[in-house]
Amino acid sequence: MSPESTGQNEHHLRAFRRGFRTWRGDRPFWAGLFTMVGGLPIAYFPYANMHLGNITLAMSTTAGAGSLIIGVLLITLGLTMWFHHIVRVFAGVAAILLALISIPVANIGGFLIGFLFALLGGALSISWAPGEPKPDTGGAGAEGRTSEDAGFGTREPGPEFHSAATVPQQQPEEHDTTVEVDGGRHRAG
Repeated sequence: MSPESTGQNEHHLRAFRRGFRTWRGDRPFWAGLFTMVGGLPIAYFPYANMHLGNITLAMSTTAGAGSLIIGVLLITLGLTMWFHHIVRVFAGVAAILLALISIPVANIGGFLIGFLFALLGGALSISWAPGEPKPDTGGAGAEGRTSEDAGFGTREPGPEFHSAATVPQQQPEEHDTTVEVDGGRHRAG
């Protein structure tokens, strides 16, 4: 091992990080995370007991089962946003509705913590849109890629863009300097 070596496992760590970044970019990652984080306090607080010295504070309500169902559904919707991002709009609307329902049912929406996180996650899920792939400009030129390299010999569909370098420039026309006056043609200038 030389002093310039960065270590044996750094390549694997970089590859994992790059793969995770790609996976995270292809789906509403933060929307799912906020929705799941919002579901945790909604499901937890109705069953929790806080101890303040010798005093035990029970935060359980009569709607403990409803709180648990709302919290579990929010966590499920967060996972749905991650792994089935096609239904992200449905999951976002459902997360917002469950967050609103949690206000009267689950201790003011998990003491507003779960409510705010679930509301934010639902809004992020609705507003998320997949990114456009970067155009491949390596070797294809400005006229678009052809799939001749793949053996098909046809053009791929898509918008065509022409730069000034690929559009032939028209030469300025030479102006005719003859003028017609009284039935005869005379050369001007």
